[in-house]
Amino acid sequence: MFSPEGPSLRELAVQALSSVERGYDLLAPKFDHTPFRTPDAVLDAVGSALRRMGPFDAGLDLCCGTGAGIGVLAGVCRERVTGVDFSAGMLDVARQRVRPTGPPVSFVRADARALPFAPAFDLVVSFGAFGHFLPREVPGLFTQVRSVLRPGGCFAFPLVAPPRPGSLGHGMLLGFDTVMRVRNALWRPPFVMYYRAVRFGDVLRALAEAGFRVELYTLPEFGRRRDGSPRVRLVAARPAG
Repeated sequence: MFSPEGPSLRELAVQALSSVERGYDLLAPKFDHTPFRTPDAVLDAVGSALRRMGPFDAGLDLCCGTGAGIGVLAGVCRERVTGVDFSAGMLDVARQRVRPTGPPVSFVRADARALPFAPAFDLVVSFGAFGHFLPREVPGLFTQVRSVLRPGGCFAFPLVAPPRPGSLGHGMLLGFDTVMRVRNALWRPPFVMYYRAVRFGDVLRALAEAGFRVELYTLPEFGRRRDGSPRVRLVAARPAG
């Protein structure tokens, strides 16, 4: 799962026994060499879909990490791009690695549950961040996103269809979540990372609760499952009313 440049087992253990913020500060230098980074294929497919929907003026990457999604925004935004994350270590790496060739890029350290922005963005994206929030926090997170969007703005993110029960992928996710729940029952501070909790129906309900209307787009680059449903969808949510 990890390349030779990725973290060692000992490093992962130290990170997992830290808080989410401290754990990602420690992981940041090697984060791009782990499976936790959003694959380039997903970033490219989302970028292609957003180019068909855009262009946009100002863009925000929510929970930007080391900045993998900044290039997506830079390709569809004309005025400026901002990345926000609460891990100082992740932002340090992003500042070093991101070399913008389009609009100006800036990074802000902040908690996504209390965004320090006015309604100043036409597009907000997020890649793989929702597992770091408890299910009860997600509607509030989406409300924060709505509060920073300009009228007519868009909140966009990919959702991958979950592995089928009994598959290797399902077993791995179930095992990972079980380990995290046991860890959090025995150790403080908690490390919130529950990827099985990010369910399609729950996300749609949370968006509606936060005042969004939702459009779904199939990302054809990833094909369909045996039942005909898309393997990966792009969720495009806009403030209702």
